[in-house]
Amino acid sequence: MEYFLKIIPVGELQENCSIVGNPKTMEAVIIDPGAQPAKIKKAVNDSGYKPVAILITHGHFDHIGAAADLAESYGITVYAGEDEKELLADPDLNSSAKYGEPITLTDVTWLADEQVLMLGGMMITVLKTPGHTIGSVSYVFPVWQIMFSGDLLFLEAVGRTDLPTGDWDTLISSVIDKIYDNLPLETIVIPGHGPGTNLEYEKRNNPYIAPELAHKIREMKRNGTYVKPE
Repeated sequence: MEYFLKIIPVGELQENCSIVGNPKTMEAVIIDPGAQPAKIKKAVNDSGYKPVAILITHGHFDHIGAAADLAESYGITVYAGEDEKELLADPDLNSSAKYGEPITLTDVTWLADEQVLMLGGMMITVLKTPGHTIGSVSYVFPVWQIMFSGDLLFLEAVGRTDLPTGDWDTLISSVIDKIYDNLPLETIVIPGHGPGTNLEYEKRNNPYIAPELAHKIREMKRNGTYVKPE
């Protein structure tokens, strides 16, 4: 089954804002509109798809900066994980304050773990995948075997955990227990920054969380001898 996907790198950090559309309904969702609302609107309008919702993977400023503008412009709802309320509402926690443009996002519909959304004729499963932030979620489109991981999982890398509410052990558990152990190898991964990948490749090559290394990494983390690969 075909789908429409347009990835628009936005902002200073070149965050991947994604437009995901259903060719049957010509409706789309916007995932992580982090900045440059005019650029995103142009991409949406050029696509011919009607936006019906905004999905936020986590509350850092580079993933939410254009959300309020787009929600108002298109009259659509913003969705995010229920554990991300505090971070989305606090410019210090979401790191927007230190960049001089404080962002709060509170007009949000909150999502629970394993909740299933039907938007634009698309089935979307919400998975709680904390670690990068406490309320991070990943969005899985099971029919198309594609996942939007935010800053949880990247090509041969994982997200940082040194920002507010981040936790390394939680992130590793999220990837292994919620993603590796539950989704098909063929699942395409669209991360919050950089190129896409797939689970089969990451299971074999990701130096942080390849399954055969996971136990060793956890033990080294516990005894304080683990150093993340560069």
